Amino acid sequence: MKFLKYLFALSLCATILSCSSDDDNTTEDLTGQTGDIVLKFDNGVGDQDFIFGTSYNKSNGESFKISTLKYIISNVRLTDTNGNDFMYPLEDNAFIVNEADGNNAGEIYVNLNNVDAANYVSVTFGVGIDQDRFALGANGQGDFLDYASDEGMMWSWATGYRFIRLDGTYSTSTITDDALNIHMGSVGTSLDNYREVTLSLPNTVLVREDKTPQVHIKADILKIFDGINIADGYNQVHTDENTTPVIASNIQSMFTVHHVHNE
Repeated sequence: MKFLKYLFALSLCATILSCSSDDDNTTEDLTGQTGDIVLKFDNGVGDQDFIFGTSYNKSNGESFKISTLKYIISNVRLTDTNGNDFMYPLEDNAFIVNEADGNNAGEIYVNLNNVDAANYVSVTFGVGIDQDRFALGANGQGDFLDYASDEGMMWSWATGYRFIRLDGTYSTSTITDDALNIHMGSVGTSLDNYREVTLSLPNTVLVREDKTPQVHIKADILKIFDGINIADGYNQVHTDENTTPVIASNIQSMFTVHHVHNE
């Protein structure tokens, strides 16, 4: 009798384990489903919050104050656990992150709608406008051209977009509140300062019909000035072929993902 009970117990355990294994191997069918995702950009300076008009110190003794802070992001795409990319539709895939539009927490929302439902592990975006899009001409920019012009993020069509607009003042041991204007961009097709950023996500982003995940992206403005002295010609950065690529590369390094909410 004890032997039969033992066999029964073993059989029951095997059945439970088998069912559990079957449940674990069940793959969620997301075919045809879409959802929304929010990229929340949060500008800071080192470990400090960014506040307009606040003086921030650099390690070389220089300091700066900012009164305008805007930048363009574009070509947003998401990569899932299988290595597949979802590229947001081209006609809607350019955004201006304007600090003046931030909420009470200093966050600027970029809302992506009708994203393919999937489990995403990284996000990629460009800073600025790439040459392929620029080559479409003024008529190929859609509504974004007028939007960028209204936001002061254009020079002229021949010169192109301002990828970042940072206005304010800077000071050194011998200079007080001199003008600071960083308006970096590509210069037509002759100088390409477009850069892409890929950020791994600290946990998987679950895009579903009934979920709107939020990805909190920190942007450290101090990184813009990495390895440079503002007084050495970086107080006025516009179309120069030497200074603009330095700023473009520095901006590429200023983004990190702080956390993700799956909601």
